[in-house]
Amino acid sequence: MSGRILTVAQQKGGSGKTTLSAHLAVALARKTGEPVAILDVDPQGSLGTWYEARENTFGEDNTGLCFRTASGWGARREARSLARSHGFVVIDTPPKTDTDARPAIEAADFVFVPVQPTPVDVWATEQTIELAAREKTPAILVMNRVPPRAALTAEMDEAIRSSGYEAFASRLGNRTSFAASMGQGATVMEEAPSSKAAEEMDALIKELLARID
Repeated sequence: MSGRILTVAQQKGGSGKTTLSAHLAVALARKTGEPVAILDVDPQGSLGTWYEARENTFGEDNTGLCFRTASGWGARREARSLARSHGFVVIDTPPKTDTDARPAIEAADFVFVPVQPTPVDVWATEQTIELAAREKTPAILVMNRVPPRAALTAEMDEAIRSSGYEAFASRLGNRTSFAASMGQGATVMEEAPSSKAAEEMDALIKELLARID
């Protein structure tokens, strides 16, 4: 039985795709105990840089993850190959849609779309959501970098309702601990396990697992 392929995609840059991908992969491995692979198809290679830092921090044989890169249509083949030996494959895509991200979306069981809390970011998800719909792949918004401003959160709730897109109830705050942990090749679950950020990730991963199961 093949593992689940989870693609993180968003046309708009600066949405936090790479940070979300890394945190999802580590959280899935820790929560489920299953082997998890990361596939980086973003030419910028930020996730690869994070993984190298992770090897330096934990040792090359103790990262708890498998890491691969691919490009273009090779991403679909690589993702399906990894799914045969891993419980989950998390794919980080470039901030473009059709040409570079389409194979990763086509191969996915689910597409997660990180969205910063502005209506403009919700509007920018349309192309990604439509591409996932054409591939008949469920796409779910992940609210990311959410500030503690109730008025803005209410505005975003209305924008999401108006869009008709599905979104996780769990949200990730605008917290420096996410970026700080990434710099060490780690995640907030490892660097700050008692932090609010770690609690948010735990809530998100529980909701995610309930949704995909």
